[in-house]
Amino acid sequence: MQTRRHFLRHASLGFGWLGFRQLAAAAVRRPGPHFTPKAKSVILCYMSGGVSQVDSFDPKPLLQKLAGTRMPMPVKATMFDNVGTIMPSPWEFHPRGRSGLPISDLFPHIAGLADDLCVVRSMTSKASEHAQGNFHFHSGFSFQGHPSAGAWMSYGLGTENANLPAYVVLRSGAAVDPIGGAGVYGSGFLPAQHQPSFLSVDREPALPNLKPATSSEAQLRQIAAMRASDRRFNATIGGVGEVEAAIMNYETAFRMQAAVPEACDLHGESEATRKLYGLDAARETTAAFGQQCLAARRLVERGVRFVELSCLPRNPGDKAQAVNPWDQHDKLKAGHTDMAAQVDQPVAALVRDLKARGLLDSTIVIFSGEFGRTPFAQGTDGRDHNPYGFSLWVAGGGFKSGFSYGVTDDFGYHTVENPVSVYDFWATVQQQLGLNHEDTTYHFAGRNYRLSDVEGHVVKALVT
Repeated sequence: MQTRRHFLRHASLGFGWLGFRQLAAAAVRRPGPHFTPKAKSVILCYMSGGVSQVDSFDPKPLLQKLAGTRMPMPVKATMFDNVGTIMPSPWEFHPRGRSGLPISDLFPHIAGLADDLCVVRSMTSKASEHAQGNFHFHSGFSFQGHPSAGAWMSYGLGTENANLPAYVVLRSGAAVDPIGGAGVYGSGFLPAQHQPSFLSVDREPALPNLKPATSSEAQLRQIAAMRASDRRFNATIGGVGEVEAAIMNYETAFRMQAAVPEACDLHGESEATRKLYGLDAARETTAAFGQQCLAARRLVERGVRFVELSCLPRNPGDKAQAVNPWDQHDKLKAGHTDMAAQVDQPVAALVRDLKARGLLDSTIVIFSGEFGRTPFAQGTDGRDHNPYGFSLWVAGGGFKSGFSYGVTDDFGYHTVENPVSVYDFWATVQQQLGLNHEDTTYHFAGRNYRLSDVEGHVVKALVT
């Protein structure tokens, strides 16, 4: 007697079976929100290298008053042990919008969003080195092998669009992975279908090897043969999740062949939209980052859960600087000016565009690096790493707007009021997505792991 599953496998080249597998997989890997969510997706604008909080979102007038003097408090060990004197910001701060939220002239376009931003000035990190900092910010752990935030969101919620992955990392121009490599974004010990898809939005195809070399019918036959072989193999080893994940991955890739090129095709956008994002900018890095921001909007429109953007290097020939382009240990003014010119207009355009389309309420936009920078100089005109008190901002997704939270000391060095850890931050993001962070766990190596680890808690003061 022929079963329904047997019929779906062999009829119509297996199209019915592909659809059934997607529905069945969704039942396993997409439990959905635990409660009514405020948001559906996340866009992480990751400023690899570390933006200086005292030059952007955390004004400290005392630095100007005490410029050129030594810090009047103990200074913790720095990355390069070249501690200079107190260094004031080269940029002026001004109250912005109706809220009066102070933002420096470093970000003139983002400053225009003040009434949409929730600025957290009391972020803390456990890591003071780039690789450890990147892993810690993304996963809560300072070393490779743990799932990134994007992988956790994919695991918890899946994608709303079966033809697109739940988790995407965008690139353009000369952008490369931050220090730590692709593992920074990885799925760790979660099933492999939760790893990111890397899309280069300024290339054709956006996803390498996406363009088929054979007809759709031939591909389906190949998939059916691989599926049958993998299932037989999996049965002999007792049903291993990684094999099932591999089957799901190449079936998803088949569906992505049509969906990804369409989602990343920016040519159909209006001239006004392209200009808004800076796609016509004279500065190549601005135009390239603008492509990522515009593609990110298109992806969340189509149901992608988590999108991460990648900064471009100031000098692609400098491999050491390319992986952490916001890292100015000297010539901070020149370096931060260049990087802000790259991201300021496109990121502001992204928030404005999402808001105009009614998507900001359901999308969480995050702007952050792995840590901040010291209020004292490294040498004469740079700043070293500072994990003890730094700033990030969030827009949309039920986060408060025109609002700042937390306080650093008068120098912008240490958090002194309402500290927010990386665990706390991601616990709060998960809540807005409808996930109970304590229940979003995965059993590995003898215990349950979660993105917020054992110490994270929701910061209720940040959300409405």
